[in-house]
Amino acid sequence: MNHLKTFILLAALTALFGGVGYLIGGATGMAIALVFAGGMNLFSYWNADKIVLKMYRAQPVDEQHPNAVVRNYVADVRQMARAAGLPQPQVAIIPNDQPNAFATGRNPERAAVCATTGLLDMLTREEVRGVMAHELAHVKNRDTLIMTVTATIAGAIAALANFALFFGGGDDRERPGGIIGTLALMILAPMAAGLVQMAISRGREYEADRVGAEIAGDPQALASALQKIDAYAKRIHNPTAERNPASGQMFIINPLAGRGADNLFSTHPATGNRVKALMDLGLKMGVRPRAFVESAAASAVPVTPVRTTTGVPPTPVKPNGPWG
Repeated sequence: MNHLKTFILLAALTALFGGVGYLIGGATGMAIALVFAGGMNLFSYWNADKIVLKMYRAQPVDEQHPNAVVRNYVADVRQMARAAGLPQPQVAIIPNDQPNAFATGRNPERAAVCATTGLLDMLTREEVRGVMAHELAHVKNRDTLIMTVTATIAGAIAALANFALFFGGGDDRERPGGIIGTLALMILAPMAAGLVQMAISRGREYEADRVGAEIAGDPQALASALQKIDAYAKRIHNPTAERNPASGQMFIINPLAGRGADNLFSTHPATGNRVKALMDLGLKMGVRPRAFVESAAASAVPVTPVRTTTGVPPTPVKPNGPWG
């Protein structure tokens, strides 16, 4: 269903581009805008993994890492990638106290999955597995390509609006609505394109939750992780994401504190809606509900991160925690 929804939204975005492009810039202006936006996004798509990994100071890790938490994290990612039939991705950690994660790379062969040190510090092993399975689902679903195509079309519509602003968009007397119609298109067209782009992003998150839960075999672990991450993300700032808000849509939970909501202007679904969908999926899979899926407030364990020589904060003490 999410694949069909994505296809319909992409078709609607393409139709919007065609209609707006012709009205504002004619056939020539439409072609120029598409080439301009496509060139920018092709460069971003081809180099996204290098750009974002460097931006967030991601550090590649392997199973020889001196920290047992990191070794388990790497081993779990590699085991789930094999189970999902994926090439082995690059595995990295990001030195940031906010628990979060993302995947990048233009295709499964060039993919990288990253977890913050805060994620490894504050979540149980099962919850980390659930989060990373979600990121592997993005790789499996080729969501980087989908979002690049979406960004290209939305960017082309914005370029057409700028074309109309600076060059008048052709002869207003021959366009329905004249100058008022042109002004309306300049304002409303990019806004409509952005809303469709955000809707596609939310749809891909729901789909990655579903596929990730199947990869890990534990929807409830991902549900619990989402609640914890959401609670911490509202209290712990991510300075790099704040400086580069466009990168926020890559993360499993919006890293811009307090801005996540399931509304027209959000790139992420509401966490409560995602948790409910995962719990329903767990019932369909025959997974018995476990007590560790709690409210965000109850599940958040206060910690004071302390840096170690490994670059990963020590895991907070949790009774019977799977990290040992």
